[in-house]
Amino acid sequence: MKKSIRQARIEQLINQYPIGTQEELMERLQEVDIQATQATISRDIREMQIVKAQDGHGHLRYTIFKAGNRSEEEHLRETINEVVTGLTRVEFVNILKTLPSNGNLLAAIFDDLNLPEIAGTLAGHDTIFIISPSATIAAKLHDRIAAEMNPEIVH
Repeated sequence: MKKSIRQARIEQLINQYPIGTQEELMERLQEVDIQATQATISRDIREMQIVKAQDGHGHLRYTIFKAGNRSEEEHLRETINEVVTGLTRVEFVNILKTLPSNGNLLAAIFDDLNLPEIAGTLAGHDTIFIISPSATIAAKLHDRIAAEMNPEIVH
């Protein structure tokens, strides 16, 4: 099975069905006679920028992260303003609190930008740890994020 064909089918499946786990995705692929290991599916998810997001019914499901026609920087600014509810810096780590189910989505945006101020991110349901190379760089990143946050939230 060619990767491009498998990934096209994955995109069709996650747009058609509310798939929320790699196991569910693997089952759907098997139903259409596509065999793939969990490791292959995991790589496809990363390469295709598939993230979990809350659907209209409140369920978490896979969706393909796409910034549309907006620049990635603009998308980051808008998303920070819309979903970040708290920001704390501890040494070289910035901790962002988000609205529920938005941690992974925002981390994917940060990761996609490959900012030099960010050595890596770790995201959960509503929290993101952003690790910077130094405390000085983390402080600059903190100020940059705070400038984009909803003014009603920034203390």
